[in-house]
Amino acid sequence: MQDVAPRHDRVLIVEDEPKIARLVADYLEGSGYPSEHLDHGDAVLPWLHQQATADDLPALVLLDLMLPGSDGLTLCREIRQRWPSIAIIMLTARVEEVDRLLGLELGADDYICKPFSPREVVARIRAVLRRSHASAEPASTDGLELDDAGWRALADGRDLGLTAVEFQLLKVMMHSPGRIFSREQLMDHMYRDHRIVSERTVDSHVKKLRRKIAEAWPEREVIRSVYGVGYKYQPDE
Repeated sequence: MQDVAPRHDRVLIVEDEPKIARLVADYLEGSGYPSEHLDHGDAVLPWLHQQATADDLPALVLLDLMLPGSDGLTLCREIRQRWPSIAIIMLTARVEEVDRLLGLELGADDYICKPFSPREVVARIRAVLRRSHASAEPASTDGLELDDAGWRALADGRDLGLTAVEFQLLKVMMHSPGRIFSREQLMDHMYRDHRIVSERTVDSHVKKLRRKIAEAWPEREVIRSVYGVGYKYQPDE
């Protein structure tokens, strides 16, 4: 039996070569993934804004590195900061860019080098979306539970007494265990009004959050610093 995707797993293909885009779209459709296509980098962010307004963002963006207008690296950073729930797979014909694609500051979920098999693309998309779905509802992680309705975090049933900002900070990191968030990315999630705050403000909130978790779990460390980059939620290291 064919492994068919849920219909809501829509993919945005950002590729300026129409033959490649059409081929990938056909294979995605055959595997149960509806898709949209954009061929210019400058069209991507306005399109996503429109979809966000309609509460209809795609599950994944298949993003070519070399595009007319805004390039793939710039778009990847912008998408990751504004819409962290969207998975991103980069396409590149430049092997020398692979290290940058995998760089911690970029935030892509995977990359595929050209030329590629359309079946490989579908398989990689399926794998990335499965990982995304698996971490989409972090209501409970190894004894740490989030109560969205009450804006509470419970460590083995003990209320940590978090502020709204601390709760949002913990929630963002718990949604993507192991993923490293830069201070700038965390600021975007903590302050939706885009107020100007310093990176030291983020460090201060993380310090307070860690202290509150340590009061409940003195023997455990779940929020870890990555020197020169940012922070991650990693309870099982």
